[in-house]
Amino acid sequence: MLYIWILFNVFALAMLALDLWARRRPAASERSRDAAIRTAFWVGIALAFAGVVFFWQGRQVAVEFVTGYVVELSLSVDNLFIFLVVFQYFAVPEEQQQRVLTWGIVGALLMRGLFIVAGVGLVRRFHWIFYGLGALLVYSGIKLGFAGQPKVDPTNNPAVKALRRLIPVTADYHGGSFFVRSRQGSPGLSATPLLVVLAVIETTDLLFAVDSIPAVLAITLNAFIVYASNLFAILGLRSLFFAVSSLMKTFRHLHAGLALLLVLMGLKMIAEDHCKVSTLAMLGVVAAILAASIGASLVRSGRKTHVP
Repeated sequence: MLYIWILFNVFALAMLALDLWARRRPAASERSRDAAIRTAFWVGIALAFAGVVFFWQGRQVAVEFVTGYVVELSLSVDNLFIFLVVFQYFAVPEEQQQRVLTWGIVGALLMRGLFIVAGVGLVRRFHWIFYGLGALLVYSGIKLGFAGQPKVDPTNNPAVKALRRLIPVTADYHGGSFFVRSRQGSPGLSATPLLVVLAVIETTDLLFAVDSIPAVLAITLNAFIVYASNLFAILGLRSLFFAVSSLMKTFRHLHAGLALLLVLMGLKMIAEDHCKVSTLAMLGVVAAILAASIGASLVRSGRKTHVP
């Protein structure tokens, strides 16, 4: 099974490299149509992989992958909102946003891979952890439902504070560099604000992984499927960001849908030993919740547009 993991990661890195090669134009051209096309491309790749899983592992595992992928992609919307806030807060130049997102994706893949392997191993060994993760999801869903859109204060981010204590940070950006040589005769290197932004992005994703990974564990304990659904969602995250960043404020009710989704996933984990819910039924519930929340957002947005 190890060779499957190796081949899959080689494939993922190759696809990421191909995506980077295709993006050699300025970031501004990534807006709207191009970003939407690339988002559709990543969704298509994920669905093609689901077809491979169907013929390789059967219908049940394929449905588990699709359900996990939809859940991960949906929860990624919160990540996109945070990314937008962070970029605005630090006034990150548009041409450097892609660079930060690329390195953020690489870091997220490494962190989530470790989280998934450890999480599946612990749940299989200590079944009571499953109930704890379920309770965590219920709590997170209720908190998200009452708090609304997530807020971020980069100045209080622990990684930012630690970084500023460890190394000097320049006042201005220096192109796409994360480090520059210190000036005025000082030895060593200084960090640029771009590295600070990357630190915020990585730690924020780490916090979101605490919710998103248990949500997929509620669907399956197949570590490879959990990892694959995470990976495909993350790989398409950068294109999705540029495709929908201008529409983030339109989907005002999406957070309510995501909150309900987390609560239901948590309840499923808690009641797993007493009430079995098929993965196909769970996929239908997930799709219905997302469609209802997006539809409600569009209706509300349309009403505001037509208000005289």
